[in-house]
Amino acid sequence: MTTPATDTPSTSRRRRGQETPRRRRTGRWILLSLAVLLVAGAGTAYWLYSDLDGNINGVDIDEAIGDDRPEKLPTSGQNILVLGSDSRAGDNAELNTGKIAGARSDTALVMHIPEGRTQAVAVSIPRDTLVTRPECKDGDGSTVASAERVMFNSIYSQVGPACVVKTVEKMSGVRMDHYVEIDFAGFKDLVDAIGGVEVTVDQDIHDTSSGLDLTAGTHRLDGTESLQFVRTRHGIGDGSDLGRIGLQQEFMIALLGEIKKQDLLGSPTKTYKIADTLTAALTTDSELASLTALADFGRSMNGVDPGSMETIMLPVAYDKQDPNRVVAAEPQASTLWKAIRSDQEIPESAKKSPATGGGS
Repeated sequence: MTTPATDTPSTSRRRRGQETPRRRRTGRWILLSLAVLLVAGAGTAYWLYSDLDGNINGVDIDEAIGDDRPEKLPTSGQNILVLGSDSRAGDNAELNTGKIAGARSDTALVMHIPEGRTQAVAVSIPRDTLVTRPECKDGDGSTVASAERVMFNSIYSQVGPACVVKTVEKMSGVRMDHYVEIDFAGFKDLVDAIGGVEVTVDQDIHDTSSGLDLTAGTHRLDGTESLQFVRTRHGIGDGSDLGRIGLQQEFMIALLGEIKKQDLLGSPTKTYKIADTLTAALTTDSELASLTALADFGRSMNGVDPGSMETIMLPVAYDKQDPNRVVAAEPQASTLWKAIRSDQEIPESAKKSPATGGGS
């Protein structure tokens, strides 16, 4: 699959916070990627997939957070926090070609499915965003004090996934109904299982941190190279996280396009292989931690119109004390979260980000 030049990750267009048709298609593919996980439980041959239940890890978010959460409003639709995690331990340790240690939530999306479930929006939170981490409980039940100016992607390693959920809820005022996390080791295995993914880039990318070394043009990436691609940030723009978000969106399109091109979902055997790979790397909130629950949730989203989905980035501005970090831009961020809380259309002004990532 060769991506047209107009759809390649332009370092200027992608960082201006402008909504384009390609970004709306990206949202469609994000939803489809979740459907890949859910399809195993939806067919008549469910018995073929029953052994996948044991692959899924569950986290009791309600128990970990307690009552210190935003109210669940009757018109707030469904809100899902989707994390791509990079634990850099176990299988992931072999994938750590860079020099960063410790667990990270390298990708964070708040997916909002409004009341009636005919539309959806996904908000990307840049991992370099400085936030106030609320008081949380860690894995052994100990209380971790609140802290200001904490980099968003460090919270996962410092306190755990429940604290990431609580942080997002505090910064947005939006209650997360569900939590879905995919580990990078499973991501690598998926790409290798389908024989690689073809991407087209419009500039040379040389990133010594991620290990990615690509010339401008079209390349078929294996699992390891794909991880380097979605982790890359220093080889483009000003080295901030804003350009990397665009690469991740571009890769999601290519990955799901490869699955569609090969008709992998048309074969029960191949579908099982995909589902087995992904469920082994999947962690959800306890309510979704089974194929039955995932399938039921997937069916409940049948009315979502993929053509109406959009993916936007949380509006951010460069931090005045540290230009290598960003902070939520106001009043844009507050306007965006308010629209999600009230199930209203997000104003165009709330999609514009002062931070450009070094683009023109």
